[in-house]
Amino acid sequence: MHRVLAAILLCCACQAPDQSLGRENTETTDITAPTLDLVAIGTISGTISDLSDETADPLENGVAGNLLGGLGSGIAYAGCNTFLAVPDRGPNAVSYNAALDDTASYINRFQTFELRLERSAPGSALPFDLSPELVDTTLLHSRWPLYYADGATPALNEADDTYYFTGRSDNFDPAVSISTNPDDARLDPESIRVSHDGSHVYISDEYGPHIYEFNRWTGHRVRTFDLPAEFAVVHESPQGAVEISGNTSGRVANKGMEGLAITPDGRTLVGAMQSPLLQDGGTAARYTRIVTIEIRSGEMHQYAYPLTNIGTASKPKYPTISEIVAVNDHEFLVDERDGKGLGDDSVAAFKQLFHIDLDGAQDVSGISGEANLAGAAVGKTPFLDIVATLTAHGIAPENIPAKLEGLAFGPDIRMGGALRHTLFVTNDNDFIGHVTDSHHPAPGIDNPNQFFVFAIDPALLPGFEHQRIRGH
Repeated sequence: MHRVLAAILLCCACQAPDQSLGRENTETTDITAPTLDLVAIGTISGTISDLSDETADPLENGVAGNLLGGLGSGIAYAGCNTFLAVPDRGPNAVSYNAALDDTASYINRFQTFELRLERSAPGSALPFDLSPELVDTTLLHSRWPLYYADGATPALNEADDTYYFTGRSDNFDPAVSISTNPDDARLDPESIRVSHDGSHVYISDEYGPHIYEFNRWTGHRVRTFDLPAEFAVVHESPQGAVEISGNTSGRVANKGMEGLAITPDGRTLVGAMQSPLLQDGGTAARYTRIVTIEIRSGEMHQYAYPLTNIGTASKPKYPTISEIVAVNDHEFLVDERDGKGLGDDSVAAFKQLFHIDLDGAQDVSGISGEANLAGAAVGKTPFLDIVATLTAHGIAPENIPAKLEGLAFGPDIRMGGALRHTLFVTNDNDFIGHVTDSHHPAPGIDNPNQFFVFAIDPALLPGFEHQRIRGH
C-alpha cells in the first residue's frame, strides 16, 4: 500500500488536477514525428519476482507463485505516469497435470507501474526511452467464501481470513450448472480498466465470462456485472477441450471475455469476446460479440464484430480479439492478432488494430448464428499494422511477441513541436522469461515483459478524448 501511495503523491506532484498529461512527457524532440509510429520500447525481466512476497512459495508445477510475468494481458492508464497491468491465470506453460490444463493455484493480481517516457540520447534508435518501474502488487480476493476444488484452497486464505481468486481451472462448483457463478474461485483475467473515481478497477474474466469490479487499493471484489445468459456454458470442465465438446452454446473455453474498455466519461464498460460464441459458429466463424454495459444501471447492448479472414476464400481462418480501448464514448480501437511470434516458435504475421464506431450500429441481442449476424456487423477500418511497424524498426518477425494483448492510451507527448497521443501496447509472455526454440537455438533469447509505445497524430483520431479520472 505504501508504494501505491507514494506513486499517487508523485503523480499529483507532476500535474495540475485538471490535466491528464505529465509535463515531463511533453518535451520537444529535434525530429519530425511520423503520423503514426513507434517511439519507445520498455522492458522488465520475465525472470524476477513481483512485490507479493507472501505468494512466493512454489506452485503445483514448481514455478514461483510471485513470478513477474504475463502482465501484458491487459494494461490501463491511471493518470500521470501510472499504469496498471494484469496477468492472466498464471504460469501454465509448465506441464504437470493435463487434467487441469496445467493450470496452477496462482493467486490473481494486478501490478502497478510507473512508465515514464524520457527523451533519448541523440542518435538513439527511438526518440524516447522507457524504463518500467514496478511499484506495487495487489492480490484479488473476495470477502465471502469462494468454491475451491479439493486441495486447491490457497494457504493465504487462513492467514488473512479472505478468499483469494486463483487461476486453477477446477475451482468451480459442479453443483451449479452455469459457468457464470460468481462464487467460483477460478479467475482468468484478461483486461483491466480504472474507474472514473480512480478508486476501483474493472477486470474481465474468460472463465465465466465475468466482468468484476475490485477496490483498487485493497483488491477485494465489490461488484459482479451480470453478462448475457447466452455467453455462459452449462457443462463445465477443468479441461478446455472437454468443455467445448460438451456444449452447443456459450463462450468457447479460453476465448471468453478478453477485451475491456471504459468510455472517457467513466459511464460505460465495453467488453469484447475473444472468439465467436459456440451458437455463432465458434472459432471457425467470423462474427464475435461486443457488449456495452452502463455501469450505474447495468443496461446492456450487444454488437457483432467482423473478424478478418487471414486464410483464403476457400479455407477461411480467423484471428482473435485481444483487446479493445475507447477513443471516445462510441469509437474504439480493437486488437486482432494471430498467435505467432516469440514464445510460439513461429513468425509473427498478423497483429493489427482496427477503428470501429458503434454509433448507429444494430443491437444483436437475441440474434444468433453466423448468417444472421452477417448483415448486422459493425464496420471497421485499419488503423495500425503492428507487425509492419515493428519490422520497419528492425525487429525480426520471430522476435515480435506472439501475444500482444494490452492496449492503453497514455500521456500526450510533443515531437517536433507537435502534440501526439501515445498508445501503449503490451505482451503476455506466458510467464516464460527465456525462450530456446528453432528460431532461437541455444543459448536462446530473453522473453521479457514488454511495453511498445506508439505516437499518434491527433488528425488520425479527431474525436479522441482522454479518460477523465477524478483527481488526475
